[in-house]
Amino acid sequence: MTAQAIAASSGQAPELAASLRPRHVSMISLGGIIGAGLFVGSSAAIAAAGPAVLLAYGLAGLVCLLVMRMLGEMAVARPGLGSFHAYIRASLGPSAAFVSGWLYWYFWVIVVGFEAVAGAALIHDWAPVLPVFAIGLGLIAAMTLTNILSVRSYGEFEFWFSLLKVGAIAAFAVGGIAWLAAAPHAAARIVPNLASHGGLAPHGLLAVLAAVPVVILSLTGSEIASIAAAESSDPVRNVTRAARTVALRIVLFYVVSIAVILCVVPWSAVRSGHSPFVLAMDVMGLPGGETVMRVVVLVAVLSCLNSALYVTSRTLHELAAAGDAPRALVRMGRRRVPLRAVLAGSVVGIAASIAAQASPDLVFAFLINTSGALILVIYAIVALAEIRMRQDMARRGERPSHPMWWFPWASRATIAANAGVLAAMAILPGQRAQAAASLGSTALVVVASRLRGHPRRAPD
Repeated sequence: MTAQAIAASSGQAPELAASLRPRHVSMISLGGIIGAGLFVGSSAAIAAAGPAVLLAYGLAGLVCLLVMRMLGEMAVARPGLGSFHAYIRASLGPSAAFVSGWLYWYFWVIVVGFEAVAGAALIHDWAPVLPVFAIGLGLIAAMTLTNILSVRSYGEFEFWFSLLKVGAIAAFAVGGIAWLAAAPHAAARIVPNLASHGGLAPHGLLAVLAAVPVVILSLTGSEIASIAAAESSDPVRNVTRAARTVALRIVLFYVVSIAVILCVVPWSAVRSGHSPFVLAMDVMGLPGGETVMRVVVLVAVLSCLNSALYVTSRTLHELAAAGDAPRALVRMGRRRVPLRAVLAGSVVGIAASIAAQASPDLVFAFLINTSGALILVIYAIVALAEIRMRQDMARRGERPSHPMWWFPWASRATIAANAGVLAAMAILPGQRAQAAASLGSTALVVVASRLRGHPRRAPD
């Protein structure tokens, strides 16, 4: 089957601009995994697991690496399809694409509201005269305008946002290592900080398992490269490049930076909800550490908000092109930007931010819970699609030119890992509600697909 025929049957969204450059896609992929989840959210994982949190980051990073490798394999095997939802449609059929597409859209549209509230709170601390609600609306409006102007403007903003985040992490890691190596008695802190406050795993291995859901959700975003690459001049090359380097990013930006923090300060001094980076900079005697980190976290929030609006618009546009959302959302602006899909994501994001202000412990908590673990379901669907594609290729006597490592065991292990994390969330009291609510929202979307009359599988 030709690429054009597959694209037609997959419901690929038409006419998107192809103006993103390789540097844009690379930085979008880099920035996708560097957000407030690292700068602030890592405190919860450290407090829960102690130094053994590095194992949780390693396991979660491995899952993301395998998912990206599968996306790279599918991009090479079926060039010209678009984002990973199109790969799912081609392999598993319209029902699986409907489910994964709407779940992904819902996940990211809640992120729009969440990041708007987080950014507004940061700015409100500097300018308390401005109401949080008005700041949040202003942030969503600014990032909406960025996405409406052109995909190139989104790419440029995200390039510089990501460059600032990458620079901040690199500077912190290099500065921390230099301080440990050069400052008097600094190196003597390493072993006591790692081992003298309850040991490497002070709360046991179950606590490490409890930290994995928090960590893997903070790593979400590397797959955005597969969506952005569809609007570049060489989608296949850009997706495979992102797939090859995602492990290096995770090691450099997460594992190394968290390891530096654990060597500089005892894990027991880290408080959940407070940036461990600020704590480490205070110990190292770096002036203005809190102010610098506030600026970096604000940049990370704006970057995530920018990307969330981009992802929601492209996902909704693709759903509309396949007939799974109102066809009016397919219509493009003058610069080949899905204007209506961008605005739809902005409106729902504004509604979520209003809920965060009006009912933070009821309505907004419900929205967060119902979307929190959806990425685990989506990653499992990606793995199922890759397995089905390989089975189809084997029946035709074809071999992939960019194969998944250790197929089929690594692909199956990815599914098992995501299922295991969901099971762990269902067992752990603090995460049980989120697991149940997320699986409930998945069930609702599956029922909606059945009511729409989608076939269960792709035709052979």
